[in-house]
Amino acid sequence: MTYPAHLTELHGLPVYDFPLPDEEDPRPPEADSVAWRISYDPYSDESGEMFEGRFERFLTTVDASRVRALIIGQWGETYDDNAGMIVDLLVAAKDRLASLEAVFIGDLEAEEAEISWIEQADVTPVLDAYPGLRELSARGNASLRFPATKHQNLRRLRFETGGLPGEVARGVAESDLPALEHLEMWFGVEEYGGTAAVGDLAPLLSGGRFPALRHLGLQNSEIQDEIAAAVASAPVVAQLTSLDLSMGVLTDEGAAALLDGQPLTHLERLDLDHNYFSEPMERRLREALEPSGVALTMSEKGHERQWEDGDVQRYTAVAE
Repeated sequence: MTYPAHLTELHGLPVYDFPLPDEEDPRPPEADSVAWRISYDPYSDESGEMFEGRFERFLTTVDASRVRALIIGQWGETYDDNAGMIVDLLVAAKDRLASLEAVFIGDLEAEEAEISWIEQADVTPVLDAYPGLRELSARGNASLRFPATKHQNLRRLRFETGGLPGEVARGVAESDLPALEHLEMWFGVEEYGGTAAVGDLAPLLSGGRFPALRHLGLQNSEIQDEIAAAVASAPVVAQLTSLDLSMGVLTDEGAAALLDGQPLTHLERLDLDHNYFSEPMERRLREALEPSGVALTMSEKGHERQWEDGDVQRYTAVAE
């Protein structure tokens, strides 16, 4: 299995790590030219400045009113302390971060915390506090919440998880997000809190809920074949330009459902990477889609293990 790495860009801006107190940059970048990453590692940081203090120093030393993108990395022992504190800090700073357009909460790598250990929170107060926000992303699934909400300007919503709670999937699918163009959800596995099911997506898949939606990613799932079968007849697909069903346990069964369903030749891109296809199925997919100009990705194979009793276990790309 793989694991997400630290971001290198957000909202089209390169990442810049806000420095430690004794490492301040004599020529810092312009406030609106980078995505600022703020983090605090309790095991290696000897500055004595905890996350709350670092965040306040950021607000007072950078022209906060011009900051466009903000990345929250490690905020302490993230497997014990949930992101509620982060959400509260962001909400409290809403008048100071007047130009904020993009937020990513939980930019941690495996050595900092396994993805299913990252204690998230209800992130919708960030949307309430920032009506101009265009992009919201979160990594980690423990304690993650997203009750149905409304937001007029959000264009990108992304959840990277090793186990997506069903209530999060339902909350997203039932939200009123008229400007949403890009939606990505990693379902993960049941063992690590992945309770989301295909039925939770019904309002989304039926079409009309998100009129601006052009990219849909339903990824990293152990029920990827079920998702593919649902997508094959989902009205929302007609409005998409790209579809991503990668990173999960997608087999010939799911691929056949896609081929037997509605036409997909209008898509510019279809990502089926990290799959368990047979060679004949790969040929069928290419012959059906590539002549129409669909950019089809399916080169990476998923990892599987065969036990002595003949049982085959297949793995999502990201879980633990």
